[in-house]
Amino acid sequence: MDLQKYGPWALVVGGSEGVGAEFARQLAADGFKLVLVARKPGPLEELAEELRGQGAEVRTVSADLSQSDALDQVRKSTDDVEIGLLIYNAGANNTRGLFVELPKEVTQSVLSITVLGQADFSRHYGALMAKRGRGGIILGGSQSSYLGSPTLAAYTGAKAFSRIFSEALWGEMKPLGVDVLHLNIGFTATPAMARLGMPIEMAEPSETVAREGLENIANGPVWIISTPGNIEHIRRINDVENRAETVLAHAIKPRDQTAASAIEHAKLAGT
Repeated sequence: MDLQKYGPWALVVGGSEGVGAEFARQLAADGFKLVLVARKPGPLEELAEELRGQGAEVRTVSADLSQSDALDQVRKSTDDVEIGLLIYNAGANNTRGLFVELPKEVTQSVLSITVLGQADFSRHYGALMAKRGRGGIILGGSQSSYLGSPTLAAYTGAKAFSRIFSEALWGEMKPLGVDVLHLNIGFTATPAMARLGMPIEMAEPSETVAREGLENIANGPVWIISTPGNIEHIRRINDVENRAETVLAHAIKPRDQTAASAIEHAKLAGT
């Protein structure tokens, strides 16, 4: 990563494990100073100590991103430094169910983190980058942004917002010298997926996903992780002529079928 363009500080939101932790490790290796944000202080401090042991300067913020004061909490650790790179990696979903039956606080949390969180953090740090005429923003996305899936209404809707928002923000910020990338992630091996009971043996390694994001930050507005079958799958679920059949045929599989589904995508891609 270009430290002159995107440094000296990188803010990684959702940066204690999985893809977020790999972003932090790779940025630290490139000489970036880091502010890491996550809800659980334990894993956050463990990663920070690991990176400090390698010579990186690291600050941590334990914050609940579903709360309205999350940005204010993070700003306490960033207002005195120059954030040249924002990576917003938070936005996983751990509860499935019919939208009308799920508790409001469950769906509200998904929307707050992925929709309001991405918008608020992008507005604040993007404005500072625009004034400097340089910087970068990576917003974590998902293949589910192309298809509304039953039992995941809030999640897939939020991811669709993220993708379209990223495209618009990219168009606004590019003339101002700021790169914006929506990183479209498929089935990835992360601790969060493992905790949900997902069979991650066939999943893309987190370090590969993070590396592709950093290497392609200037290739926005959308970068689809190059796992075999990803692009072909997105083309199938993005069919605009027969949405009823498409939604029913390609709804996101139950967790215990996810690995088999990933294998099938790869086969259809001819790999």
